[in-house]
Amino acid sequence: MTHAPPAYVGRFAPSPTGPLHFGSLIAAAGSFLEARGHGGRWLLRIEDVDAPRCVPGAAAAILRTLERFGFEWDGEVLWQSHRHAAYDAALARLDALGALFPCACSRRELADSALARDGSRVYPGTCRNGLAAGRSARAWRVRVRGAVDFVDAVQGPQHEDLEGEVGDFIVRRADGLYAYQLAVVVDDADSGVTDVVRGADLLDSSARQCYLQDLLGLPRPRYAHLPVATNAAGEKLSKQTLATAVDTLPAAAALVAALRFLGQNPPTALAHATLDEVWQWARAHWTLAAVPRVRQQPARDILPDPGSTS
Repeated sequence: MTHAPPAYVGRFAPSPTGPLHFGSLIAAAGSFLEARGHGGRWLLRIEDVDAPRCVPGAAAAILRTLERFGFEWDGEVLWQSHRHAAYDAALARLDALGALFPCACSRRELADSALARDGSRVYPGTCRNGLAAGRSARAWRVRVRGAVDFVDAVQGPQHEDLEGEVGDFIVRRADGLYAYQLAVVVDDADSGVTDVVRGADLLDSSARQCYLQDLLGLPRPRYAHLPVATNAAGEKLSKQTLATAVDTLPAAAALVAALRFLGQNPPTALAHATLDEVWQWARAHWTLAAVPRVRQQPARDILPDPGSTS
């Protein structure tokens, strides 16, 4: 008996560390249009597991901005801060598999170790075979072996020697919080996510996530990593680089700019259309094949004027 593949389930997962910027809009639009283009569901997850970095009120502002831009998600919003029991269970599973070990190393010690070697940031395996006398666990790491291969729908075939290029990585931090890598893997699996469409700044995380999925016996989603928008200095648009909040931009024109950035070639006249008209065109013409196969590209020449009313 043959079984039909699972229905397409995509997601957008912003972190509430500040307002959405143009780079966020690109990721949201790409993931939304790819999901709808497959007749699939599009979920929204607020990645607030890293509580110290979250800004009060940012999550609510993100939801308002998405609504202002006409995004419609399926089901309830998932909050990572409500998911600690699921992460506990995954950590216990990794421990039962013998894949975990406690690590006593501080960031300073690891930095000093890297300088003493060849400058490599690969975890040197200091605590892999047990803690030194008098040391106590700070974090928990996953024991890594081998390499990971997968094919990205935009960036093409990917290969990472996890053991040689990353080393044993943290899944529970010294402050007791769960690392992004574990949280996102558990959340995607529990939500039935089949396809992850996001910025290429997260491409390097994918191999670690695939490794955890394989260890935990979870299905690997398909991946598509979109180009990351940069400023005039070549820096990724972010809160740290003082990126303009997308909520200050005219919604229809900003969405057209995002479509242009993603290689969709919207007609010039669409810049003066209503938001509903832009979405109608986008859903009718979206194709992932047109997205540029680069990891980053400048956005400065396509962003609309914040003072524009179009």
